[in-house]
Order: sequence, then structure tokens, then C-alpha cells
Amino acid sequence: MKRPVAYVAGTGRGVPATVLTNHDFASRGIETSHEWIVERTGIHERRIAANGESTCSMAAEASRRAMERAGVQAGDLDVIVLSTATPDRLLPATAVDLQAALGAQRAAAFDLSAACSGWLYAITVAEGLIATGAAETALVVGAEKMSAIVDWTDRNTCVLFGDGAGAVVLRASKTARRISDPNQAKGILSSFMRSDGQLAELLWRPGGGATEPFTEATLTDRSHFVKMAGREVFKHAVRSMSEAADRALDGAKLTGADIDVMIPHQANVRIIEATAKHANIPMDKVYVNVDRYGNTSSASIGIALDEAIEKGRVKEGTTALLVAFGAGFTWASMVVRF
Repeated sequence: MKRPVAYVAGTGRGVPATVLTNHDFASRGIETSHEWIVERTGIHERRIAANGESTCSMAAEASRRAMERAGVQAGDLDVIVLSTATPDRLLPATAVDLQAALGAQRAAAFDLSAACSGWLYAITVAEGLIATGAAETALVVGAEKMSAIVDWTDRNTCVLFGDGAGAVVLRASKTARRISDPNQAKGILSSFMRSDGQLAELLWRPGGGATEPFTEATLTDRSHFVKMAGREVFKHAVRSMSEAADRALDGAKLTGADIDVMIPHQANVRIIEATAKHANIPMDKVYVNVDRYGNTSSASIGIALDEAIEKGRVKEGTTALLVAFGAGFTWASMVVRF
């Protein structure tokens, strides 16, 4: 187990007030049912951004809460890393809009794109900046307005996603090097990242980028929306999240029995159950809120972690396993002691 160089100082979430239930899809002319969605995903409802709500505005709400709980001001931030698959615009990064909204004038700010694994990727990057001395205080945010990129005529994808943001403030662990027993160390104990670009077309947005810019044809064939091969994605998600769980536990020299709570990416309850079973973590130790938020992509673990802290599922001394899988494919994991 490595001695942590960074610890979680505060968390926050920002989610829209508008709730879209499974029953509401009928009014949108989508042929599906509450029972069909729940059986396949475990989702009952999700939050949808209203007009005027953006990736940045949700990120700012989550960030302010995390900063307040961490006891830091905007001027304390050295870096802002924002993970998103739904930037408010293609240039510049949404992170600089967030920087401006927070008034964090001395912070470096940039976006990171790794889909649903992005929040863990971003934390790993921020931890590295802290380890090198380039930063002492980092704000990491996963923020998504997935409702803007799903095809609302495709029942296989539009029922899955929701909007929201989750944030965390990381600070340098000044006591880490003075801890004689690493088993008492608090902070990020291990992390793991992996990807496989050969499988990109199983979950992607084919149009709308520099290769296939927005054109009349792109809009007509709806190729700028998310496309997914559901069965294939499911298989790879279970396999990859199981591997990620193993790697993070091995890196921290722990087993599933040492984990107090597992907080996975909230995409599908069946994927979550399969990953927990592989890691020998009982479901009563797994935090699940996919039923209320759906898949919020890179925001999902941050939202769930903030809720878990509020509900007392995560407190001082808790050892948590965080694990995710997303388009790319990307997958990642982390063990954190709070």
C-alpha cells in the first residue's frame, strides 16, 4: 500500500430539480414501460436539466458545496479538472467557464474526456499533480448534460441517462510521510486506469466531431446522438469493472473483506451486482442510487459518494472502493480511506 499524497477534503453534488420517471416516457411517445426499464436496468427515474441549466451550472453547484465542506475558497484552488462528455461548447473547455463562475482566477483549468470513467481518471490526474508539487489543492468535477446527446426516439438509450454533477476537493496530505503504519494512512491508497479503443464503436457518437461535422445529413440520420450495442457493452462492463476492482484492491493490498463500502459507476444494477459478487463484497456494502438518477456518466460516482457521506455510509475511517466503466472503452478504479 502506498502512502497517500492526497486526501478527499470535501464533496458536493449538483442535480436538476426536474424528475423524469419511467411512466413519463409514454407522454413522449416512447414505446416502453416502467417494468421493462426496471427489469433491465434498475432505473425508476432520472434528473433532466431544464432550459438554462448547463454542464457548467451543475458543475458550479457541486463545486461550491464541495469547497464549502472542504473549507477552501476559490483563491485556494491550484487546478480544476472537469470530466465531461457533454461540454457546453467545443472550444474553449467547460472547465474555464467553471473557473470563471467560481472566481478561481489563479487556478489552471482543463477538461478531460474518458466518458463514465472520467471522474476517476480526473482524480488520478489531479493526484499526480499534487504528488509532483504542481498543486496542493485541486477541484475535480464530473458533470454531464446527457439529455442533450441522447436520441429521444431510441428507447434503448434515452431511458438510461440523466443529468447532474459530482465534485470533490483534493488536498495534499501533509502528514502522509510521517505515518509509520501505512494501514493507518488516509487518502487515495491505490488507483487503476485502462482503455481499449478497438471497441469504441460499441458505445459512441459517430457524428458531430471534426471527422463527421454537423451537417444536414448528420442531423437527418441522427448520428450525432449516442449509439450503443447494449448486450456487448454489458458483457465488457462486467468483465472490465471486475478487473478494475481486482487491480485497485491488489494495489492497496486489501481484499473485498476490507472494504466498508463500494461505490460503483451507476449505469445498471445488474452490472453493479455482478461486480460486487466478483469482488466478494455483499450488496449491503454497495451504495446504489441508479434507481433515482439513472446513468449520469462521469458524474455518477461523485453524486453517489456525496450522498453516501450525507447518509453516514461514508465517514472518517471508511475504506471505499470506487470503480467505473465507460465509452472508449475506458475503465478505472480507486481505493480511498476517508
